[in-house]
Amino acid sequence: MFEIDKKTFGSFLAEQRKAKGFTQRELAEKLFISDKAVSKWERGLSMPDISLLVPLAEILDVSVTELLEGKRMDQASEIKTEEVENIVKKALALSEDTPEKSMERRRKRLLAFSACALFTIIEMTAVMWFLAGAGMRNVFSDFRGMLITEGMLFGFGVYFWFFVKEKLPSYYDENKINAYSDGVFRLNLPGVGFNNSNWPHIIKYIRIWLAAAMVAVPLAVFEGAMLPLEPETMILLERIMLILCLASLFIPLYIAAKKY
Repeated sequence: MFEIDKKTFGSFLAEQRKAKGFTQRELAEKLFISDKAVSKWERGLSMPDISLLVPLAEILDVSVTELLEGKRMDQASEIKTEEVENIVKKALALSEDTPEKSMERRRKRLLAFSACALFTIIEMTAVMWFLAGAGMRNVFSDFRGMLITEGMLFGFGVYFWFFVKEKLPSYYDENKINAYSDGVFRLNLPGVGFNNSNWPHIIKYIRIWLAAAMVAVPLAVFEGAMLPLEPETMILLERIMLILCLASLFIPLYIAAKKY
């Protein structure tokens, strides 16, 4: 397996950027990415997408070969066939998604989501047992809303953690499309466009939000049950919580879609 030395790449990138007099933000703006991405490259934490190699090299006035090797090369010297082959393989390794890598990602997601689901089940059982035992709730009637909500969150969680398309068709990059559909599922964010730059960040945040919501719902039910509030006040509080919950989902989605 041919891999690029991220530390060497990052040091060379930072050196050439500074030589050109660019800040990380200025370089990021030229590539239409965030300055945080540039910072991660220079610290050796990640690598740019293969599609960014050519424009990055042009901006820094270096060759793609020099970028991948992490050093300036003598233009007059000849590159051996083996070296060229290795450089090409390094470049391809940036975008290579092997079955092993895909399987490892799915395994990690399965462990994380399973742990979250198990913790949520324990939470729900404890909350229903405690409140029903205290005579504060009827398990089969008053907890119906929590069970339905958790069921919906679990269903969406399974979809986004394991079945959502992680790469959009190329026409999303060529046009400003603010809708995504897959079977019965629909996602629409007016005013923004989905593309393969922001889509991974959108998926990542939705996954985190769904997992957090699964864990938070039983706690919210418990806290609500313990508050000595009138029914009208409780209904108002539930509506406010719903608005805040939806805002915590859609506002960051808009930020991610606009930023990347």
